Amino acid sequence: MLLSARTLGILCLLLMTAAGARASAPAGIPRELARQRAAQISGVRYHLKFRLTPHADAAAGTEELTFALRTPQPLLLDFRDGTISTLSVNGVAIEPRIENGHVELPTGQLRTGQNTVHAQFTVHVAPAGKPITRYEDHDDNSEYIYTLFVPMDASMAFPCFDQPDLKGRFQLELIAPANWTVISNTAPETESDETSEQRRTVFHETLPISTYLFAFAAGPFRRLNESPEMPGLYVRASRFEQAQREAPEVQEIAAEGIRYLSGYFAQPFPFPKYDMVLIPELAYGGMEHAGATFLREQSVLFRTAPTHTDRLNRDILVLHELTHQWFGDLVTMRWFDDLWLKEGFAQYMAYQTLASLKPDESVWKRFYESIKPAAYEIDSTEGTTPIYQDIPNLADAKSAYGAIVYSKAPAVLKQLAFVLGPENFRNGLRLYLKGHAYSNAEWSDLVRAFEQVSGRSLDRWADMWIRHRGMPQVDVEWSCDGASLRRLTLSQHDVLGGSDTWPIASQVLLAEPDGQPLRLRVELDKSSAAVADAVGKPCPPFVFANDQDFAYGRFLLDPASRAAVMSRLGDVHDLFLRTLLWGSVWDSVRQADLGPRDYIGLAQRLLPAETDPSLTASILSHTATALHRYVYARTRTELAPAFERMAADRMLQDRDQDLRITWFRALGNLAETPPGLARLEALLNGRLSVPGVELRPLDRWRLVTALIALGDPYAQEIFEAERARDPGGDGPEYAYAAEAARPDAASKGKYFEDYLHNASRPEDWIAQSLGAFNYWNQSDLTKPYLKTALEELPEIKRNRKIFFLMSWLGAFIDGQRSPEAQAEVHQYLRTATIDPDLRLKILQVVDELDRTVKIRNKYAP
Repeated sequence: MLLSARTLGILCLLLMTAAGARASAPAGIPRELARQRAAQISGVRYHLKFRLTPHADAAAGTEELTFALRTPQPLLLDFRDGTISTLSVNGVAIEPRIENGHVELPTGQLRTGQNTVHAQFTVHVAPAGKPITRYEDHDDNSEYIYTLFVPMDASMAFPCFDQPDLKGRFQLELIAPANWTVISNTAPETESDETSEQRRTVFHETLPISTYLFAFAAGPFRRLNESPEMPGLYVRASRFEQAQREAPEVQEIAAEGIRYLSGYFAQPFPFPKYDMVLIPELAYGGMEHAGATFLREQSVLFRTAPTHTDRLNRDILVLHELTHQWFGDLVTMRWFDDLWLKEGFAQYMAYQTLASLKPDESVWKRFYESIKPAAYEIDSTEGTTPIYQDIPNLADAKSAYGAIVYSKAPAVLKQLAFVLGPENFRNGLRLYLKGHAYSNAEWSDLVRAFEQVSGRSLDRWADMWIRHRGMPQVDVEWSCDGASLRRLTLSQHDVLGGSDTWPIASQVLLAEPDGQPLRLRVELDKSSAAVADAVGKPCPPFVFANDQDFAYGRFLLDPASRAAVMSRLGDVHDLFLRTLLWGSVWDSVRQADLGPRDYIGLAQRLLPAETDPSLTASILSHTATALHRYVYARTRTELAPAFERMAADRMLQDRDQDLRITWFRALGNLAETPPGLARLEALLNGRLSVPGVELRPLDRWRLVTALIALGDPYAQEIFEAERARDPGGDGPEYAYAAEAARPDAASKGKYFEDYLHNASRPEDWIAQSLGAFNYWNQSDLTKPYLKTALEELPEIKRNRKIFFLMSWLGAFIDGQRSPEAQAEVHQYLRTATIDPDLRLKILQVVDELDRTVKIRNKYAP
């Protein structure tokens, strides 16, 4: 038979020649190596011991690794970034030679059946860039240490088989200061004093989990609410009082979620206990370690005055990570090309769960607002990818993370639930989880489960929605004969210009001048189809082809419908429909089918009467984009003062506190005139306040940042006063971010140098400051850094956490407006030697700059 070149390379690595020659170990973890190991290895157990020393830049560890081997052969153990002092295989000492992140276990010391590896090793602990992270709390000078191993960073912390389909049972021992609390995947089994100042904690052995789901956290954490009926919640000591006020809701929603999901999945909670640990400056919103979810502290304990929407978004985060205990931890994708199996389902089921627990919260309207725009924006670019992504090496797994997995996948699953019906959808999930518990699965396993319970073939659905990139645009053509509809036709085309057609299930709304609108279920599996059920119905003022947001795709209003919607949008009382129509109007702006000035005018006319805070926030965000990106300075100067005044008015006078907070945030984002900046100053010095709202530190620092960026004459004095007011806690980080907005070349140069060359600068500080560095009014100052920012992408991809790359790209490219910047990015794409994933990421982000230039050219004043 014929073998691929890649397969041959792996076989050459794994097999010794008769002469005993060695082959080089591969970089990363190639898929072929993972498959070979998964076929040979089973029954993996890790017994790990770590000694954690305060303020140390390393941790010492020992390991006993046992596993069963089908046949003796050279075997690679993954370990990178640390050092091994001693290593033995089945009692025989071997040289701990590390090559390309692997240690070879030679055939001569391995045997069929049970094998045991012992190792003593040392690994790095650092504020950034390492999977064992140290955080120093400036409030009380305490220290916290935590792990973060996704997707393949466990092998930076201990020798292991670092692939998701070699699940193992972990038993952990931690030696740490006696006054520290230690948390891991399981509860402590024993605790004993190691010395007068150190305590040894031995945790119960875990059920089978993947290496990236093993974790521990240590430090002077305090636990909230010791009730055994509640999941554990741990917070650093300096935030305990705030957590007592704000975090009990987190425990309550998690407890309710456990009860709901256990019933929905017909599968009890899969692990012996469930804790949540609030981690300051965690690189992600949360990480679903089995039995011990880590949540980003800033996402739970609010740094700004929170709205009800903020609290519901926190509920979604908690439920997302909770759902992972089933989707991701109990059943884990075999390889990271199926990342969507855990992330897409966790996101969809978080909303499904919240909709059941809080049925009055317009959850699916919030799903649209939070999920769909990010998915559509990426999926309409040349940089988009299929939901299923080919990952040849786990070193490339970071490329799978992004809006396609986190936003498109759950949106597509919502459509599948509409296609199958809620009962078949639920039963398919139950069958899938039952069949693969404590094991691994692929996307085809889930599709087969849905087919089995529904009796419906999903091959075409899965092929188009999971394996094809892009999305359809669905267009509507209709005409009336007097008072009755004569015809209604739906057609679709690929937004990227290809010839693909998708199987689409949607609900079409026919508006009526009086009375209830008419809703028709429609399935479209070809380029166009007539909607026969619509013929003869009353002639509608407008037609919308994605009512209730069941379908996925771009649904623009036809010209007649758009004109009707814009004239009567303020009279649409159905909040979900009103939200969808506002979204479609904005999509027309982004497509350059509607002038940004028209959208701004519509917002100015209708916002004073809008009563929903999250829809208000969405309209204001789009208005800010139109003012700061899509129109020229002269037009912005003409239009912005009206929104400043509106924001100041509503901030002070609105009866709804959430709306007051929403308009306060808008004022900070939109103010640029001297009267507007004076209001920001007054909010900071106390001469002006938002009724019933106490500004929190980040609220204040955002106002300071705006004053610095806009060159307010009192900005430096205000900055110094705020820094003195907030010297501890997160104050230094916020001050660092604020100063990045200084509108002078020297400051930009200093910050850019710090970004690239200060290894001790926490990654979270940089990420927080990128928006200020690239403030909307500073394109000329930041354009000189655009090329270098692009050239740094390979280094950033190698050494930064998963989402940092897109934050970096988005800040530097979205900070630009000009054709010259657009040309520079495209010149880089034409001439640079970069990997395909980085090329796609740049294409995703530059699409907004391309649109900006196109819109500005078409609608120039």
